[in-house]
Amino acid sequence: MGRVVVTGMGIITAIGNNVAENFDSLISCKHGVGPISYLETSHKGEIPAAEIKLSNAELAARSGITEPDFYTRTTLFGLIAAQQAFDSGISRYDIKDNKRTALVSSTTVGGMDKTEKYYHDYLESDRYSRFVQTHNCSDSSMKICDHLGLRHTNITISTACSSSLNAIMFGARLIRHGLADRVIAGGTDALSKFTLNGFNTLMILDHEHCRPMDAGRKGLNLGEGAAYIVLESAEEASKHNKEILCELSGYANANDAYHQTASSPDGFGPYLAMKGALDMSGLKADQISYINAHGTGTDNNDLTEGLAIDKIFAPNIPPVSSTKPYTGHTLAAAGVVETIFSILAIKHQLLFPNLNFRQRIEEHNFEPIKNLQEAEINHVVTNSFGFGGNDSSLVLSKY
Repeated sequence: MGRVVVTGMGIITAIGNNVAENFDSLISCKHGVGPISYLETSHKGEIPAAEIKLSNAELAARSGITEPDFYTRTTLFGLIAAQQAFDSGISRYDIKDNKRTALVSSTTVGGMDKTEKYYHDYLESDRYSRFVQTHNCSDSSMKICDHLGLRHTNITISTACSSSLNAIMFGARLIRHGLADRVIAGGTDALSKFTLNGFNTLMILDHEHCRPMDAGRKGLNLGEGAAYIVLESAEEASKHNKEILCELSGYANANDAYHQTASSPDGFGPYLAMKGALDMSGLKADQISYINAHGTGTDNNDLTEGLAIDKIFAPNIPPVSSTKPYTGHTLAAAGVVETIFSILAIKHQLLFPNLNFRQRIEEHNFEPIKNLQEAEINHVVTNSFGFGGNDSSLVLSKY
């Protein structure tokens, strides 16, 4: 199979409105977790989150949208990040051939923010019925395609927290099978009352700043944002003298089907995902320079992911960190957000710290990175593990 590379990227999170701002926050250990401002919820002041401090009107203005009422917050994030990726990775040669540029996008929240806002109006009249059209997950994908002028392939993936890694994998397969010349792949999610209440009901939200991979962890902080990368074959990228940010050298998805919202106690699903990605890359465990962990801060995830890491990489476990204390858990966008962070780690030869770590989890044979560090980074594993045991891993390699 041909080599697939990354030639562009775009991102908006609680720690920055573009790639440069996110990188600056990562190296200065500046996080985006704090009191909720924009989401109308009874949990304001009680449950923190990593909210992007821009109103929908401000997001629309950044996107060039003149009628923001017809665009969900999820879609507005997606437009901003996808446009950045398009601008950084699509050359003048590609524009002539946009009929061969595909979008593979992911979301879990979809248009819930509009549905929640107008829910009672739905019950009382049909005046707001047009907003129902924005509820489903494909609405953001369709609007991103329209915004970028893409008319080739438009696919929406929703597999909980593994969604955007699965979007990247699907995009890579389109390229390898000759079904697209390039793919804009990623995901977008906004905070919603449904999501916040759901995670709160599961009792897995930390009411303080989360502490992934820590013995005293109490849960996760939700976040919002979007990120997209541009994938294409190494041959095409080299032909047009594009900057290659990294190679997507391996990927895998597995499902342990153990529980609706938890991984199996022995971490079998995460193990299969990481092992499959390594096998595809042709690399050995001791060649991995860094693991960007899913690391949500919940009891189940951090324990089982660590057990899987131990099983594959011990006794020489590479540096590990979770970057979710920076951005919160951005749900469907988490995988691609952390893919971009992994690409930045390769590009700048830096290991990003696991904020708030205090004490090693007893069952683990490693501690996460506590401080920003320079290191030789050639190959990175990044993980995203979703509800229902839908687990995905990528291997990203220096090109």
